[in-house]
Amino acid sequence: MAEKREQKQPKGDQKEQKKKAPKGAEAVEAAPQGKPSRPRANNAASARLKDRYHKEILPALLKELSLTNPMAAPKLEKVIINMGVGEATQNAKVLDPAVAELTQITGQRPVVTKAKKSIAQFKVREGQPIGAMVTLRGDRMFEFLDRLMNVALPRVRDFKGVSTKSFDGRGNYTLGLRDQLIFPEIDYSKVEKQKGMNVTIVTSAKTDDHGLALLKHLGMPFRQA
Repeated sequence: MAEKREQKQPKGDQKEQKKKAPKGAEAVEAAPQGKPSRPRANNAASARLKDRYHKEILPALLKELSLTNPMAAPKLEKVIINMGVGEATQNAKVLDPAVAELTQITGQRPVVTKAKKSIAQFKVREGQPIGAMVTLRGDRMFEFLDRLMNVALPRVRDFKGVSTKSFDGRGNYTLGLRDQLIFPEIDYSKVEKQKGMNVTIVTSAKTDDHGLALLKHLGMPFRQA
């Protein structure tokens, strides 16, 4: 009986080892199969422009604008991207591609904009969906501007720079884009129709001159007079 017990003992040990071994193996194999982490390439781009603002642009603005208080220097507050879709008044489904494309371009889900009042001439009723809009702040704002100035705008055909006359008198700048295909995130083969959009850069500047100085230092490619 003692011999049989001694023979059974290794079998039990082997079973325990077999049970434990797969658990360890499964734990090792299961780790890579988890949800993939979000790509952090955008964070690098936003950090690059943000760091440059604090280290290079802010001191340059203080000197150029003769300011002593860093808090008085103009800075970015938010970026608003608005895509109007006039055909949505006849068919609301045409808004779906606009929402999807704005999501790809900005990395943020847009909100659907609705008409504030009825306009019989354009067959628009109050509360009717007419476009999509995204408001970017913080890291996403810096990352979007970095791509806009250094990647998207240079892809415009015969690009010679943007106008310096698109300020609103309070240091905010609005840029009109005719084609969403200038953004590399958009797949040309999946685009049914070209869509324009307005990009409004809201700053803390109190004058257009201060807003212009800020955007120039950030790298906005203004047209040379």
